[in-house]
Amino acid sequence: MARQKHYIFNQLTQNFEVLETPRSKKVLRYTLIMLAVLGITFLFAVLLFTFFKSPKEKSQARELEFMKLQYEILNDRLDDIEVLMTDMEQRDNNLYRLMFEADPIPNSVRRSGFADADRYAGLHGYMNSNLVVSAARKMDVIASQLYNQSVSYDTLFALARNKSDMLAHIPAIFPLKETEIKYISSYFGYRPDPIYKISKFHSGIDFSASLNTEAYATGDGVVCDVEKGHWGYGNMVTIDHGFGYKTRYAHLQKALVRKGQKLKRGQRIGLVGSTGKATGVHLHYEVLKNDVQIDPINFFYNDLTPDEYEQILQQSTLPTQTMD
Repeated sequence: MARQKHYIFNQLTQNFEVLETPRSKKVLRYTLIMLAVLGITFLFAVLLFTFFKSPKEKSQARELEFMKLQYEILNDRLDDIEVLMTDMEQRDNNLYRLMFEADPIPNSVRRSGFADADRYAGLHGYMNSNLVVSAARKMDVIASQLYNQSVSYDTLFALARNKSDMLAHIPAIFPLKETEIKYISSYFGYRPDPIYKISKFHSGIDFSASLNTEAYATGDGVVCDVEKGHWGYGNMVTIDHGFGYKTRYAHLQKALVRKGQKLKRGQRIGLVGSTGKATGVHLHYEVLKNDVQIDPINFFYNDLTPDEYEQILQQSTLPTQTMD
């Protein structure tokens, strides 16, 4: 279709002439049209990218959501591992170390490899930084716990290798044959004194037996003291069992060992008597841990069944009068 021409009447020539648009106006018109098109295109693009995502953006968004989900799962698993590590530490302190008589490890030492400084500054300032920082911190804590737990198990392994030797040394039997014990006349704790008639602390257990009944070492050890006396403990033998344990055998009629002599559990060490401050024939038996007297009743487990132990434990609570 041919472009329609416009005419204008020329007063000078008295003729109709074709109306020509000036070039400058044409340029301006085309410029305005181009600007309008560009403006509409830009507005459309803004609206498009604001309310509609490109396939690439949608793919990246899905990847970010997936990564976020993975970090959340990782944090949950790390929480579970922390619970397991705490349980391992409690078992280590309250069971394994108790079995081998090792001191528990304080939390300050268990966490010694982990500084609580902000070492995660480079992880801040991003989307979901809190998830990433939380996971990194938990991993550092767990790594510290694992290292210190490994060191602890190395120590326990060394103790376990020496356990049989330790069990042989720790007092574990009656100091007299059961068949030769008439009765236990007094237990550990505050008891009426037979001479002063007041309540005094009794630091051992009194076994009533016949004169010259043989007394035995209750664990492997070395005789560290042999005393003779007419008062107090009278004739007495003290054995060092190692591992912080000692035993005393007092009011003996006669000692059958010498200082420095090595002994095995069950080896005779003396004869029961009534020397020293005693009101009758008996053996006063003590157990010491780190030079502190403790209740010997807990060290007869090789000679007692659980029921017998429970029975003797109940008897130890009954009021009795000491024989020394």
